Amino acid sequence: MGAELENASDRMAQLAIQGPKAMEVLQKLTPVNLSEIPYYAFTTGEFAGQKDVIISNTGYTGAGGFELYFYPEAGQAIWKAIFEAGAPEGIKPIGLGARDTLRLEMGFCLYGNDLSDTTSPLEAGLGWITKFVEGKNFTSRALLEKQKAEGLKRKLIAFEMVDRGIPRHGYELVNADGEKIGEVTSGTMSPIRKIGIGMGYVQTAYTALGSEIFIDVRGRKLKAVVVKAPFRK
Repeated sequence: MGAELENASDRMAQLAIQGPKAMEVLQKLTPVNLSEIPYYAFTTGEFAGQKDVIISNTGYTGAGGFELYFYPEAGQAIWKAIFEAGAPEGIKPIGLGARDTLRLEMGFCLYGNDLSDTTSPLEAGLGWITKFVEGKNFTSRALLEKQKAEGLKRKLIAFEMVDRGIPRHGYELVNADGEKIGEVTSGTMSPIRKIGIGMGYVQTAYTALGSEIFIDVRGRKLKAVVVKAPFRK
């Protein structure tokens, strides 16, 4: 067909430029009209003088932004150009730890924490990803249809702490009697709310908004309440 297919996964670099000024800053560096890239879509074009850069209107902070994918040899040039273009807006480098608190405040699931090969989209509240449209087959459709018909035994909930404390991944969720009802999948101290927040899978009897649950922190039961994400108000 005249096409060449390359699996470049093991030699790709990525930069995520996030925040309300991301488009304004990045537009200075590319002839690609960034405003025409739909959310969760991408295009390939020139960026900061480098060819064949994948420009993706994605990110996991809830503040908007773009992710760039390129060969590592272009990394220094792209990094330098971005920070020069963003200097007037106060751009700063920041690590994934900050991304994790931001995505959690928005109630965004993270694979490996809130999603895994032991969870289903229905349990995670992501049924819109696997709509049962007639004639449209997808992996594990029969299993998910069976799960929906029989009813879910657990669901992913968002919760905020009532007692002072920080929920952490892997902490047990218990009821008032100390019986295990689930497990924390993501948890942190919210930089915006200044309280502990988290997500976790619990038995469906404890998923209603306002339900009182407890986090077992080294033998101490810390009270929390089920809320609706996002945590940012």
